[in-house]
Amino acid sequence: MKFLLTSGGINNKSIQDALVGMLGKSIADSNALCIPTAMYGHPWVGPGVKAWEFISGKEENPMVNLGWKSIGVLELTALPSISEDRWVPLVLETDVLLVAGGDALYLCHWMRQSGLADLLPSLQAVYVGMSAGSMVLAPNIGGFFVGWTPPSGGDEALGLVDFAIFPHLDHEMLPHNTMASAESWAAGMQVPGYAIDDQTAIKVIDGAAEVVSEGHWKLFGPSL
Repeated sequence: MKFLLTSGGINNKSIQDALVGMLGKSIADSNALCIPTAMYGHPWVGPGVKAWEFISGKEENPMVNLGWKSIGVLELTALPSISEDRWVPLVLETDVLLVAGGDALYLCHWMRQSGLADLLPSLQAVYVGMSAGSMVLAPNIGGFFVGWTPPSGGDEALGLVDFAIFPHLDHEMLPHNTMASAESWAAGMQVPGYAIDDQTAIKVIDGAAEVVSEGHWKLFGPSL
């Protein structure tokens, strides 16, 4: 699977061009599924109006409102209660998964519970993450970002990429997301870590990571 891991969505032309290149066709010719699940686990974004804004494409971060050929909703918390033949074919046929931010460990839990985590490595779709939707693919997220506590405890995530992500670097509404905080976070990680702002994304194809940025970012730890 191809991953486009963003901090704040498809916020500039460089990131959008990377997405189109990964799709191999235009956004207008591509079918998408949006996954709002992470939002419900975070007290700032869900449930309620923020989840509706993401699904409806009314939010400020460009994801759902890019002009897709079609857009659907895949709610992970519902999937364990329905047959796989109701949703797996839908995922297999889609061109892109748009995964909202929120709480990364809550998202990780429901990706595993739903069965989507097992399906991801074999998908042909492009996975586009935003914030927690990107962080969840790392081996772990770091104590700095632990909010919702999974039944097993800890900060382990899916491990589908071999680095971690510190999103929203120097964001005006997140005064604790400074470079100094990112350095402290990275010092406690066992894998390389990218600190990225909302104008930056990491493109991963066949395990190879490439930074796409019109903003600022820093890689901590050994070179990938």
